[in-house]
This record gives sequence, structure tokens and C-alpha cells, in this order.
Amino acid sequence: MPLLDIRNLTIELDTPYGRVNAIDRVSLSINAGELHGLVGESGSGRSLLARAILGIPGQNWHIRADRMMWDGRNLLEMSPKQRRNLMGSDIAMIFQDPSSCLDPIRTVGSQMIEVMPADKKYPFWKRRSQKKDTAIKWLHRVGIKNADKIISRYAWELSEGECQKIMIAMAVANKPRLLIADEPTDSMELSTQAQIFRLLSKLNQNQNVSILLISHELDTIANWCHKLTVLYCGQVMESGITTQVLDKPFHHYTKALLDNIPNYSGVIAHKSLMKTLAGSSPALQHLPIGCRLGPRCPEAQKKCVNPPPTTHKKNRSFACHFPYNSKQSNDLPNKDQSKNNDANSSS
Repeated sequence: MPLLDIRNLTIELDTPYGRVNAIDRVSLSINAGELHGLVGESGSGRSLLARAILGIPGQNWHIRADRMMWDGRNLLEMSPKQRRNLMGSDIAMIFQDPSSCLDPIRTVGSQMIEVMPADKKYPFWKRRSQKKDTAIKWLHRVGIKNADKIISRYAWELSEGECQKIMIAMAVANKPRLLIADEPTDSMELSTQAQIFRLLSKLNQNQNVSILLISHELDTIANWCHKLTVLYCGQVMESGITTQVLDKPFHHYTKALLDNIPNYSGVIAHKSLMKTLAGSSPALQHLPIGCRLGPRCPEAQKKCVNPPPTTHKKNRSFACHFPYNSKQSNDLPNKDQSKNNDANSSS
């Protein structure tokens, strides 16, 4: 049984332009001890999905799902108190904007001690000092060298990268069963990014912590994740085992992400344009009907105005009428070929 099982999750938002569908029938399944990657552009709904799992929706949210289970329990039927208890023990999250999540009028040490687990083998009058020692230990593990000084400072005295490391230490200290990492290495140097990813990988391997790693950099998270889900504009484009998705993508959006990864092995001309997918993500109030990639997809046809069904194939799932790397797409005539056939028949 999956640790987290979501089926057809839909999130609608009330906006000045009316109610918009930000998340459209998203399904996600994470097993115990799995490192699952969620990749997509900015505005694809990755953070909305993470907040829905945690149970911290906005006031203008409307959430519905066919199934939203956590370890056999229905998350949608839990009370707010039960969701808070679950978030404090079994599920933790590394937020994308750490400076806004830390209290500016309290030292980071007091905030860390508040969430640190107490070791019951110590008497109660020694537990606070034990928590402080644990907090310093975790700060060292995430790459903060002068942890003794940092722990007595306020969030506004620290850099964005240091606040991010503190948020990571607070999240992993409780050793949760599921850790949601939303852009955990944003605004960090490359060496520190590698250190954070190694830490998360060790938590996954040694303590069987399931991790949902959210990022917009496909080449980065592909090196660490067992499974991968590609999200675009609130819809799941493709999902499956990471190596299979990278070797043989079925969706044209996944193929575009792979093609647009910069290649540093060759010689690139000065001021040459990077390869990108034409167009841009639509605004929520102007979402296209059917497949939301349709206006940007190079292989879009008339049939794409209808919502594509989710196809399951060999532990893979994708939503596309004309999948890439599939016999179905190879058997379909392209536009130029169909025009030539029509001209030959008329002549």
C-alpha cells in the first residue's frame, strides 16, 4: 500500500476573474522509502500540490479528490487538529521562501528548539540543553560552520541561503516519514547544493524517509530520484521511473524539457540563443481547453482541444493524444504528408 496515494486531485481558486482551475485531476503515489521528483515550470502548481498534502490551503481554495490517503487514512476527512499533528510528526516540508517562514522577532535557535524532538532518556530539566545540542548538530550537517553564533541570531540578520539551511535542519530533525522539499537548494552555491542532496539521499537510504523533491531543474533532480512526475500548468504530463522517462519520454513536453537542457560539452557561440519551447505558460484566467500544452506543442492537432486520457503503459503513465516514442504517433501521418495525399487523390 502506498504511503501517500492521491487520485484526481482538483484545486480551484477564487480570483477577481472568477473561479479558476489551478490543479486539474492530478494523481500522485509515493511508496515508503521512495525518492519522488516533481518537476515543472514556475506556475505549474507544484507548491499548491505540496500545500494541499500538508493541509494548509488558502482561504480562496476549493479542494476535491477521488482519493487522498495517507498510510490508509483519508486526509480529507481529518480535522484541522489531526492534520496539524500529522504535519508536526509524520510530514515535514522545506518551504521555497525561508525568510518569510521564520519568525523575525525570535532567534532561529529558539524556533529550532521548539520543533526539536525531546529525548526522554534525559530528565526534563536537561532536555532544553539537549535540544540545543541537537539543533547545533543539524546546522553543522546542512553546511553551517559557525552554528554556535548563528543559533543566537534573527532571520533578518542572515542571508537567504543560511535561512534555507536552517529550514532544512528544522524539517529533517524530526525524522519525518515524508519530507516535501520545495526547491531546497535555491539560492545556494553548487558545492552546498551537492551537500544538501547527499544529506537528503542519506535520510532516504538510512532512515527510510520518503521524499517528494520539487524543482524546475530536470537535470538536477534526475540524478537523485527513483520516480519522476512532470507537471505543466496544473496537469500531469507524464509519470514513471526516472531512468525510463529520461531514456524514452512519451509526452512532447518531457521531450522538450530534455532537449532544452544546456549542453556544455560542445562549443557554444558567443551570445547564441538557448534552445527553448516556443510560447509561454498561460495565465490561470486564460487556460486553454483540453490539453493545456496545446498552444505550445509542436505536434498539436485538432483532437488536442479535448482533454487527453491518462494512458498507463509498463509502470508509466502519460496524458497525450499523440504520444512521442509510441507506435501510435509513428503510425499517424504528419500534416505535410496528409496534404500530399490529398493533392494526389484530387489529381
